[in-house]
Amino acid sequence: MRLYLTVFALLVAVHCEELFNVDQVLRIQAESENYTEVLKELEKNVDWGLDFWTHGFSTERPVDFRVPNTSLCAVKDFLRENNITFTVMINNVQELLDKERAEMVSNAEIKHKTKSFNFAAYNNLETIYSFMDTLVASHPNLISKVKIGSTYENRPMYVLKFSTGGEKRPAIWIDAGIHAREWVSHASAVWIADRIATDFKENRAPVPSILSKMDIFLMIVANPDGYVFSHISSRPFHRLWRKSRCVTSNPNCPGVDLNRNWDAEFSGPGGSDDPCREDYRGPSAQSEIEVKNIADFITSHGNFKSFMTLHSYSQLLMYPYAYSGTNAPDQPELHDVATQANKALYSWHSTIYKVGSIFHTIEQASGASVDWAYQRGIKYSFAFELRDTGKYGFLLPADQIVSTARETWLALKYIMQYVCDR
Repeated sequence: MRLYLTVFALLVAVHCEELFNVDQVLRIQAESENYTEVLKELEKNVDWGLDFWTHGFSTERPVDFRVPNTSLCAVKDFLRENNITFTVMINNVQELLDKERAEMVSNAEIKHKTKSFNFAAYNNLETIYSFMDTLVASHPNLISKVKIGSTYENRPMYVLKFSTGGEKRPAIWIDAGIHAREWVSHASAVWIADRIATDFKENRAPVPSILSKMDIFLMIVANPDGYVFSHISSRPFHRLWRKSRCVTSNPNCPGVDLNRNWDAEFSGPGGSDDPCREDYRGPSAQSEIEVKNIADFITSHGNFKSFMTLHSYSQLLMYPYAYSGTNAPDQPELHDVATQANKALYSWHSTIYKVGSIFHTIEQASGASVDWAYQRGIKYSFAFELRDTGKYGFLLPADQIVSTARETWLALKYIMQYVCDR
């Protein structure tokens, strides 16, 4: 297959008649083993520069991938030659990027004039960290900002601690943005941080009850270096960056997928040993300072009862395992909790999520944070994939941020209350 693909690429470069000058996102629903084999060959072909937005090739869910304009003609012809049906999910990636960038410039101007924070906007790291300082200053008896270490590029990593007093009380962990390009996860976490503070101040159930017994730790940006890089320009290469920004064994391919680097069946299927791949797992378990900082903090605390991580996109609410199709020991209870949380989420805007284990719902992934947490006794471990299901993918319009955050908050509240009651 690989030889055929290489020869085909050379031929199509000469004979292809279609011309494209925009990147597109294509979707393939694998209908047979032939489909998955073709997809695997496409993923291995570095010459076409494909950017896979969803991973894990199976007949259970579609595969989305961005195709650079220079490869569009060749890729489409290759798929047609192999009788692979595809659809165009995003016709012009740059158009969405330009619109997003224009909104950010406009929002920045408004913020400068009004001096107020806009929750319905995508904000850069500096603005998010400034927001955290403001929130702490406004609620000094409830919130503190904890530095848990620094990144590869020496940026601070901060966690917001919501607590009514006491040390190492039972606690809940929530993080967002371990994959840099998943901007709606960061933006939702910002809104959720403000909502926790507001609900406590206004004595709005169940937050005061939860915080009377437990602490909440919220990490808005789990991959600061990658997030900063994704803000550099509106070019797809920057905005759609997934990994960290460390140097690897290949100087042309920096970064590690931080959600494949955890000490949970590390180096198994569902993570790559190729530094040029989006799911590159790194040289060893927890080799990456960002992962080590989080893992060390949670381990040293020693009393976390729930671990939740926010990603995008696909609209999924999942639990362990990611590395294996074997049911986790607590699968029946975790599935029930996720199902009820999903009902709470649905009640806000009728957004449909799918519930299940990570392995069966999205893809096999070794070295994932949720498996790491669960294997270390944090029973109630869940992963969210926020909006949408592919119309915009990672480029979700900013006017959907607040609705996304609100519905996610309803699910988080249910899980937190459930954990607190037990």
